[in-house]
Amino acid sequence: MRLSDLQNKDIINVNSGKKIGNIIDINIDSNGNSTGIIVEKNKFIISRFSNNGEVLIKWSQIEKIGEDVILVKNES
Repeated sequence: MRLSDLQNKDIINVNSGKKIGNIIDINIDSNGNSTGIIVEKNKFIISRFSNNGEVLIKWSQIEKIGEDVILVKNES
């Protein structure tokens, strides 16, 4: 699967059922390993942990990648 395929999917929090946002990029560590996806938050979601409108979703937080959505466990 390509990043462009993932970018078309909505990111949904399985705990609340609310849309978090859409993928805008991936996060890569200093060793060149992808650590997660960077999501541009839905304009209605405000997080106390991020001031810039983006949230990092680690690969371990992803529960399921479906045809139209990506389900994640996210506390924010």
